[in-house]
Amino acid sequence: MSILITGAAGFIGQLLTERLLSNPQYKLILTDVINPPIPSNAKYPSNARSIKADISDTDSLNDLMAASLPLDAVFIFHGIMSSGSEANFDLGMKVNLHATQSLLEALRQAGSKQEKLIRVIYASSQAVYGQPLPAIIDESVLPTPEGSYGAQKLICETLINDYTRKGFFDGLSTRFPTISIRPGKPTQAASSFLSGMVREPVDGKECIIPLKDRSFRSWLCSPKTLAENLVYALSVDLAKLEKHKRVVNMPGIGVTVQEMMDALASVAGNDKLELLKEERDPDMERILRSWGTDFDNKLAYNLGFKEDVSFEQAVRDYISSLRK
Repeated sequence: MSILITGAAGFIGQLLTERLLSNPQYKLILTDVINPPIPSNAKYPSNARSIKADISDTDSLNDLMAASLPLDAVFIFHGIMSSGSEANFDLGMKVNLHATQSLLEALRQAGSKQEKLIRVIYASSQAVYGQPLPAIIDESVLPTPEGSYGAQKLICETLINDYTRKGFFDGLSTRFPTISIRPGKPTQAASSFLSGMVREPVDGKECIIPLKDRSFRSWLCSPKTLAENLVYALSVDLAKLEKHKRVVNMPGIGVTVQEMMDALASVAGNDKLELLKEERDPDMERILRSWGTDFDNKLAYNLGFKEDVSFEQAVRDYISSLRK
């Protein structure tokens, strides 16, 4: 199976690359605006190629497609994160919307020359939802994003639905919960602290929590569960979904700031809590409070996607990965 991954240098791209390269049946083309690395512990590293490309540039995109075809599947992971899109509207539109639209059009043209439809798996976000929201959210709730990031994601979802309806490719938009715990450095995402609350104290560093409300609840998913569900998305039977409604809220769990602090203390020790600093950031808090906090993942489970673990287990998995 030949698979293209955009934004492959990012955390999700590297996470999925490592997982796919544990199986010799997958042949990967990794692309990003920098040359994406092939994970050092990949079991079959020779099954991946890295191509530096800026898909917002027509010539660069055309070269990428020429080097990648034929394709069985594409994961679309490139993007400017939530607070970054809000702070720089033009950049967010260029990367999140216009580059994605250009890629979808290139895939439409490529698909017309293949016998089998390309499966296109788009990394969307629960930032497509905005207040007011019901207590429990499912796919029937009307998305009304309160930020540029969510608006750009929703537009791309609509395009993917229409391209799928027209038979140009076989699309699926997967609305991610916040992924925690992410390794590495803090990102421009408003939700970055939800990984930093564990990652930074474990590394002996301070983490700023941008609101003073320990009852604040977030919908989270562990990297391990996300990776398994993304691999499953390659083969999931989408016959249960109408072609113009190819959107699924990916499984997650609701966790409060206090529950995250308790999990950190339980696994890593109470002393780590001293590195958490609560300093309210009104702009960041506005974005965070526009997001849903409780989701009904019945549709995802009916399709066969995997349930997530407890947040304490996610902390244990993260610390275990550092030891490895």
